[in-house]
Amino acid sequence: MSELSSPIRVAIVGAGGIARISHLPALAAAGDRVRVVAVCDVDPARANELAEAHNIPGRYTDLADMLARERPDLVVVATPPVAHREAVIAGLDAGAWVWCEKPPTLSLAEYDEITAHEKDGGPYASYVFQHRFGGAAQRLRQHIRTGELGAPLVAVCNTLWYRGHDYFEVPWRGVWETEGGGPTMGHGIHQMDLLLNLLGDWHEVHAVAATLGRRVETEDVSFAIVRFASGAICSIVNSVLSPRETSYLRFDFTDATVEVEHLYGYDDSYWRWTPAPHVTDEDRIAGWAPAENRPSSHRAQLAALLAARAAGERPPAGGADGRRVMELITAMYQSAITQRPVTRAELNGANPFYHSLNGGDLPTAISRLQQKESPRA
Repeated sequence: MSELSSPIRVAIVGAGGIARISHLPALAAAGDRVRVVAVCDVDPARANELAEAHNIPGRYTDLADMLARERPDLVVVATPPVAHREAVIAGLDAGAWVWCEKPPTLSLAEYDEITAHEKDGGPYASYVFQHRFGGAAQRLRQHIRTGELGAPLVAVCNTLWYRGHDYFEVPWRGVWETEGGGPTMGHGIHQMDLLLNLLGDWHEVHAVAATLGRRVETEDVSFAIVRFASGAICSIVNSVLSPRETSYLRFDFTDATVEVEHLYGYDDSYWRWTPAPHVTDEDRIAGWAPAENRPSSHRAQLAALLAARAAGERPPAGGADGRRVMELITAMYQSAITQRPVTRAELNGANPFYHSLNGGDLPTAISRLQQKESPRA
């Protein structure tokens, strides 16, 4: 039996809720293509609890020890964001492909450092952006590519969620050093990634952010206007202050409006396809929605990752494809903190926001977000 036809040996790094709720069910759905051989967590009790619940033989508290002993083919990183960089690089250097939870890293500098540890043909790192992989999103992407719906003109991308004070009692949350940012970084990233995956490259962003209701260093709400290379304009709102929670994307094309409203995932029933008044061909309209209902999920993204590994190709949501949303997030923070528009061309190594989403000036960042300083003239 060849290496790629044998069960793929998988190791889980981080034994918290996201591994239990999302990653392990996705791996189980892959059947005999994969075998989870180990779990690693700094808390031995938590590692043992997850391993016992899922019949995982290897239990570790040291990442290097686990990689050396188990030699996994795929490492799933489900740790808090501050630990992503170290775990992903360690996995790649050990010869494993890596699937890492969002946000990919705490900065563009860290993202590019990880990319330098990849090799042509693999191993590669990929990041969890599961909303791209639902059938309706992929159908819409096809329509945009062919021009079936006309030119993209206007878009809306809202992540309006609610997280109470108790949510931020977890020590790493709401702290620049360990979470990297607030809802712009940790919550809205999924909808923004889908937005970019559909509409492509952006050119300029104007953003504001504030800390209005939560005891955090970072923002708890942000607004942005984004100009795309295509000419389309999008508004983005990210919030953890919104009691009626929703995730909402809307795309207005020359010939149609396409919308999806959900919370943490969707199937085809969450999408609405509305023709413009001048579009009257019923057969054409009927052909817009996908024929097969495929929900967005970790399971769908894992299938794409395993297929890419079998082909020795970079998986979706990695490399430049995964970097694009990190670029937008970086520019949003830079715009909000410096109180000026930011272009994509500015995001290079000479820019302090390339190295830290608060620009390396934490007191100024906190002051601006908490509105303790008057805006510049």
